[in-house]
Order: sequence, then C-alpha cells, then structure tokens
Amino acid sequence: MLRPLYLALSIGAIALPAAAEDVNPVDVPAAQAAGLVRLADTFPGEIADAAFGDLDGGEHRLSDWQGQAVLVNFWATWCAPCREEMPSLDALQQAEGGEGFQVLTVAAGRNPPEAMRKFFTENGIENLPLLTDPRMELARSMGVVGLPVTVLIDRQGREVARLNGEADWASDAALDLVRALKAD
Repeated sequence: MLRPLYLALSIGAIALPAAAEDVNPVDVPAAQAAGLVRLADTFPGEIADAAFGDLDGGEHRLSDWQGQAVLVNFWATWCAPCREEMPSLDALQQAEGGEGFQVLTVAAGRNPPEAMRKFFTENGIENLPLLTDPRMELARSMGVVGLPVTVLIDRQGREVARLNGEADWASDAALDLVRALKAD
C-alpha cells in the first residue's frame, strides 16, 4: 500500500507545498529584467555569523542586525568596480536605510584603515559604515571569491539573493528590490 506513495514521492509526482518561511521575499527575475542582470536567486538559507570589525576596534556579527533586512557588500580599496559601485550604495543607504534596512560595506582582506578612509573621502561616501574583515572570515564563510559581491539578507537572517560584480544600487530596480525585502 505504501509502495505507490514512495514511488510517487521519489519521482516527484506529488508536489509538496513550500513552507511560508521558505518563500523568497524578492522577485529576482523582475529585478534582473529591470536591470540587475547579475542578481542570482538563492534559496533562503541561514548565513554564517562570523565576526568582523570596524575601524574603532569593535567586533560585529550579522546577527547584530537581527530583525532587519541587510545588504552586505564586500569590497576592497584596490577594487576598481568597487569604486564605481560605492556611491550608489551610499545613495541607497541614504534613501532606504533606517530601522528596517541597513547597507553594510565590509572591506574584505587587507585594507589599511587610512586607505579605507581615503577611499570613502575621495568617493564622497557619507552614509555607510567602515567595516572590515581583514582575515576574510565572514567573506569566506559566505562563499565570497571575488569582489565586489553583494548579499541580500532578509529579516529572518537568511540569504535570499546575491550579486557578483558591481551594480547601480540607486537604480529603480534596486530600490524596488530593497523595498520588497524591507516589506517582508
């Protein structure tokens, strides 16, 4: 009697509904069509909680932003695409940042503090935190292999999308994506 059920399950004949918490809050195909072509849909999953720091010697973890939607951007002072992208991340934080959403910019690898400050000054960055991951513990735990990489995290602390390379985070497509993430 159970054999037909097992057979049906094994070949996928019975579709089981996804749990509500497994539904991605962002419409990645729509964001891709609207201009964020390199955005990749990721199945909502728990993220690593490795420690990273700030230029004042403080230690942070992504769980410090629990309950908020977060855009984590991994960058470096020597990264030309990062230089192009950073002003739009700053504009995104200014437009949408607050209690329900934060842009976190994490310098991955060896980035001298004075070079990080100079990078922000030269690019007019005023709204973003200077966070650092010198041993790349957070970057490695999140599978970052190149720069820039941006990871979108929902309010439940799960990665829901990722973009390898630079993007215009002040674009209408990005704003719509972040607003959907915040609304979830």
